[in-house]
Amino acid sequence: MSDKTLLALSWTPTIAQPGDVRELPESGRDALIVTATQVDGQWVILSRYGDDIWHLDGFPSNKSSSKRRLDFSRVPAAFRAVVKAMLYRYVLRGREGAGRPKGSSTVNLFNNAMPFLRHLEMLKLERLSAVTPMICTAYVAVCKAHLQPKRSKGEPLSPSGLKGRFKGVEAFHELSQYTDDPMPQHPWPETSGEAIARSTGEYNRSGKTPLIPDDVFCALFEGAHQQVERGNEVLNLRDELDAIAEQPKTLSTSGLIWVKNCHLGISGWEGGLTVFNKALIDLRTACYIVLASTSGCRNHELANLQSGAERRTEDDEGIIFHWMRARSEKTDAGIHDWMIPEAAVRALRLMERWSAPYQAMIAAEIVQRRRANPLDPQIAEAQKHRHSLFLGVHARANNQVRTLTSTTWDLNLKTFAKNLGLTWTLSSHQFRRKFANYAAHSRFGDLRYLKEHYAHWSMDMTLGYAMDDGWGQHLDLDLYADIEAELDDIKVDVVDNWLGDKSLAGGYGRALNHWQRNPQNLLIFKDRASMVKSIAESSAIRSNGHAWCTADNDGCVGNTLDRTRCGDCNNAVIDARHGPIYLRQYNDLKELLHCQDIGEGGRQRIERDLKRCRDVLIQLGMETLIA
Repeated sequence: MSDKTLLALSWTPTIAQPGDVRELPESGRDALIVTATQVDGQWVILSRYGDDIWHLDGFPSNKSSSKRRLDFSRVPAAFRAVVKAMLYRYVLRGREGAGRPKGSSTVNLFNNAMPFLRHLEMLKLERLSAVTPMICTAYVAVCKAHLQPKRSKGEPLSPSGLKGRFKGVEAFHELSQYTDDPMPQHPWPETSGEAIARSTGEYNRSGKTPLIPDDVFCALFEGAHQQVERGNEVLNLRDELDAIAEQPKTLSTSGLIWVKNCHLGISGWEGGLTVFNKALIDLRTACYIVLASTSGCRNHELANLQSGAERRTEDDEGIIFHWMRARSEKTDAGIHDWMIPEAAVRALRLMERWSAPYQAMIAAEIVQRRRANPLDPQIAEAQKHRHSLFLGVHARANNQVRTLTSTTWDLNLKTFAKNLGLTWTLSSHQFRRKFANYAAHSRFGDLRYLKEHYAHWSMDMTLGYAMDDGWGQHLDLDLYADIEAELDDIKVDVVDNWLGDKSLAGGYGRALNHWQRNPQNLLIFKDRASMVKSIAESSAIRSNGHAWCTADNDGCVGNTLDRTRCGDCNNAVIDARHGPIYLRQYNDLKELLHCQDIGEGGRQRIERDLKRCRDVLIQLGMETLIA
C-alpha cells in the first residue's frame, strides 16, 4: 500500500484525473490514484494504478479485507495491462448511463470476467481485439456445461451465475473501447447476456432463497430467545471476570486463568473459561437470530448497527412502535428504519452491553495508530467499526477487533443450529425471506408468532401514521416488495391446491369444482401454471382459520361471529385442510344438544350449525366420519 499522502484536499483526488489511460506515458499512468480515503480530514492514498493489488473502498462493514481488493496477478499475463485499463475506467467513471460503482460491483465484475479471460487464454488468444461473437457464443456453451466444484454439489451454474458471467463479457466489451485493445463487436449482437442465461428451461431453475421450515425456525428462535432472556446474567459474570483481570498484575497468565475458573465454579458455572467464552459467542449469535428474525434486515444491515440504534414512537391511540436504524448498502437511500418488537429491543440493548469492551479495544487501537502514524489508513478503517455492535476479534490480524464478516456469520449460525440438534443448513440470508413469509401469512390471518408485530407489518404503507418527523421516514421498501412476493407465492400455492382433484366446499369452492369440469374453461389458458397464476392474481384470498375468504372486504360475520356461515357463502373456499376443524365442531355441537338449559332458540341454532357442518363434511368426502 502506498504511504504517500495528499494533504488538506477538500475534493476527492481522483476527480481531476483522466477517464482512461490511453496515450499516457507509463510513469504518469502508474502514478494515477485509484482509491484514497480520509484520515482525520486528510486524504491518504490507498492504491495507485501501478500497484499489483488495488485496495477498494465503498464496502459494507461485513466484508473481509480479502474481498475488498483486486489482485491483478490472477489475470492471465497477456490481458493484465488491458484489464487494468478497463477497471481503472470502471472505478473512476462507471459504465455508460450509470454512476461510479461501489466496491462490491467492481470486485464482482473482476471475478465474473476471470473465467472469460481464462477461456481466451485456453484458445491461445492474447488480445481482446481478436474476440468475435463466435468465440463468445462458444464461451456460452462452455459456461452452461460447467459443473461447479463438489462443495457446490457439482451442479451447473444457476441462472444468476450465468448472468453474472455473461454481463461481465458485455462490460468488458464496453470498457475496452477506452483502451488500446478494444473488442470490435458486441459479444451477442442480437441478444443480451441476461436473455441467454435464461434461454433454456434446463437452466431456468429458481434461485430463490430456501425457506426455513417452521419446525426448524421455531426451535432455532426458541433456543436464541432463551439465551437472550438470560443474557444479562452471562454479561454480569463477564464483568466480574474482567474486574479480576484488572487487579494488580501479581498472577501469571496460568494463575489468572485458575482464579477465573474458581470464580466461575463458585458462581455455579460448569466447564470453566472455555465453556464460558463459547457461551459469550453463542449469546452474540442468539441476539443476531432474534434481530434477523424479527426485523427482516439483511446481514450487512445488521452488521452496520451501531450503539443508539433503537427508538420508539407512539401513535394517537397510544400504541408504541419500536424502530431500529442502520445503514443499508443495497440502495442509495443509505439510512433505513425497521420496525421491531420488544423481543428485538431486548436483544439490541443486550448487544450494546456485549460490544462495549470490544468498542473500547477499537478506541485504544485508534489512539495507538495515531501515535505511530497520524496518517495510517487503518485509522479510517477502525473508525468505521468503532461503534458497531456485532464485533469479534480477528486472531489472524494481530487480534484486531472488527465487525464480523458474512462468512463468519454463516459459520456461527451453522454451529448454533447444530448445537440445537438441527440438520438444516442455515445461512444469514435465509432470515429475511422467513420474515417476509411470516409477514405475508399475517395477511391471511395466519399469525404464527409475535402476533402484534406481524399484524402491524400487514398494514402495508399505513405505518406512516406512527412516525414522527425525524424518525421512521426511511422504510425499507425492498422488504415490502419481498413480503408481496411471498404473498403472491402463498396465493399461488393455495389456488394450485384448489385446482387439484380433491373436492371443495363453500359456495366459491363448489363453483370452482363445477367450472373445472367444463373443458372449454380450461382452454382459455395456455397451460395449468398460467391458469393458477391468473386466478391467484384476480382473487382476494385470505384465511380466517376455518375457510379461505375471497370477499373484497372482511366485514362478513362468517369471519368472526357466525363461522359456520362460510359453508353456504359464495365467497368461501373450504378444502381438506379445514375438514378436521368442521369435524371437531360437528362433534362438539352434537354434545351441546344434550344440554337442558339452552332453550328452544339455542337448540334451533345448534341444529342449523350441525347441518352446515354436516354439509361441508359431505362435500369434502368425509361423510363416513359423521356418526
